[in-house]
Amino acid sequence: MTMSAGWYLRRLSRMGPREIGGRAGDTLRRRRWRTARPLVPNVTGARFTAVLPAGTVASVSPDAAKRLVAEADRLMAGHVEYFGVVRDDLADPDWWYDPKTGRRAPWGYAFGVPYRDEDVVGDVKQIWELSRHQYLTVLAAAYAVTGDERYAERVAGHLRSWWAANAPLHGVHWTSGIELGIRLLSWVWVRRLLDGWPGAAGLFEDNPVAQNQIWHHQRWLAAFPSRGSSANNHAVAEAAGQFAASCAFGWFPASARLRDDALRSLERHLRGNTFLSGLNRELATEYHGLVLELGLAALAEADLVGVPVPPSVRLVLLRMTDALAAVVDDRLRPPRQGDADDGHGLVVDGAGTDRWASLLATGEAVFGRLPWWPDVTAADVRTPLLAALVRPYEAEGAARVTRPASRPGHFADAGLTVLRGPDGIWCRCDGGPHGFLSIAAHAHADALSVEVRHDGVDVLADPGTYCYHGQPLWRRYFRSTLGHNTLELDGADQSVSGGPFLWTRHARSRVLAEDTAGGPDGGTSRWSAEHDGYPHSVHRRQVELTSASRELKVVDEVRGRGGAVRLAFHLGPAIAAELTGNRAELTWTRDGEERSAALDLPGQLRWHAHRGETDPPLGWYSPGFGRKEPATTLVGTGFADGAQGFTTVLRFRG
Repeated sequence: MTMSAGWYLRRLSRMGPREIGGRAGDTLRRRRWRTARPLVPNVTGARFTAVLPAGTVASVSPDAAKRLVAEADRLMAGHVEYFGVVRDDLADPDWWYDPKTGRRAPWGYAFGVPYRDEDVVGDVKQIWELSRHQYLTVLAAAYAVTGDERYAERVAGHLRSWWAANAPLHGVHWTSGIELGIRLLSWVWVRRLLDGWPGAAGLFEDNPVAQNQIWHHQRWLAAFPSRGSSANNHAVAEAAGQFAASCAFGWFPASARLRDDALRSLERHLRGNTFLSGLNRELATEYHGLVLELGLAALAEADLVGVPVPPSVRLVLLRMTDALAAVVDDRLRPPRQGDADDGHGLVVDGAGTDRWASLLATGEAVFGRLPWWPDVTAADVRTPLLAALVRPYEAEGAARVTRPASRPGHFADAGLTVLRGPDGIWCRCDGGPHGFLSIAAHAHADALSVEVRHDGVDVLADPGTYCYHGQPLWRRYFRSTLGHNTLELDGADQSVSGGPFLWTRHARSRVLAEDTAGGPDGGTSRWSAEHDGYPHSVHRRQVELTSASRELKVVDEVRGRGGAVRLAFHLGPAIAAELTGNRAELTWTRDGEERSAALDLPGQLRWHAHRGETDPPLGWYSPGFGRKEPATTLVGTGFADGAQGFTTVLRFRG
């Protein structure tokens, strides 16, 4: 995907003067660095002291250790899967090869590599993901748990191979700050987890090549931070990686300055990326998880080496953890809102480990659980490692912090409301901002959409993300209004896209009323909101969940000029649907038990079922980045003249 001149003009229009000045300075610096030969600081007597406390690894549960070792053995055999693509070349990887397209990224000065152009580079996320080196933290963790030096030797071989193939400022792995930040964090944990291995010092602190790579990574991050309209989760990852490296690898004359600068940046961006309620401002749940993981990892580094952090850092992470505990369903699944690309901050666990349960377990260990938190029974590797490094929150004045006395159902600043009914009925209603910052990079055109589950099963589903680069048709579909459980007017999205990570006009939503007190034990919970994304018209939606009848009612109104309507309801991949007229009978299986519901759709519209269509795309569900599968979408077409509402009723059977 190459960017046109029009895209650059649209992108420029979303920047302020300060950002434009900063980016101009970045451009000049990149040109100067092409020929400038930097002086690498001379490092002597370097030591690594940021080790795990004695006994930490022994506290890892046998089940978590078993999953970890199974995953490590799979990696040792050369097998890995990224974004739906299986590769078997991990024993001796080509760091620039994309197995999805078969292309190999070109060599050259980093800032001249057209990494967005799939025809030249391949799928850059496939190439980048391996070089985040999070599979190496898994192998290093397997060494720490088992003492088997095969894992350590494989890690060392791959790091030496990567360092040799990716000279500083050359190639695709030196083009994106988030990649450098996460890679630095991985290296810190690799060194920590290999501490008992005799070759650890020779691989890192006594190795001039490693020193050179670490210094150049930190120099890059200090010079080219994500700015202005791009200061989203990328800025947090850059600061967290820089901070972790300057704490653990504090061998350079500039380490203290880099550490202090990174901590200031981390504190600012953690606050900037997070609502006061604790939800992530990008309104993309997976980035909530990424930012929380990065923040906790950075906090662990600070506490381990005794660097004081501003109280706001712990407070933001506490609020994020409480917010996560509040919004998950009965199976600990959070909303599927906005973009999701399977990005993680720190990976030391095997396949099958529940990311969200792991984060809640870490939150319980670090901050303490509240009585209304959902129970977490599964064990993981990461929680005892982080908990061993982070000081207990009580020591940081936790008594002065007010936490929710009961489970919140409405987050006013984020415009997110969760209605809950009996038997795990869960409904997420979206009445919040379009996205974060002027470009809202990871937002979808999903204002007033709903997402409904029954005992953790997607019934009315958010279809997900599927892709970022290289497939513009699919990128547009999965971000579109039609691609969500909401109403499209006159064939247009509510917000205007200017590119794959750029929105030039944002629909403004506002919640009109909410009452989540009904809850699963009885009564009726309600929500209503509206948005102004359509010229000359306002879309208003009301949702009611009645516990006694296990009934969800959705009423849509178009106020103003009106126009041609398409009302979409996307069913989860486990749901079978039989549509007759304006009624759909829904069936699915959960834990071997047959479940069913009836969906009565507005009779004023003509209803059709779509599944797995490609021209244009319609009827798809993306369970993870790079993966999609057919699912049924029900679309009603007709006309709204402002004089009538469209009522949809979903009734769950006993």
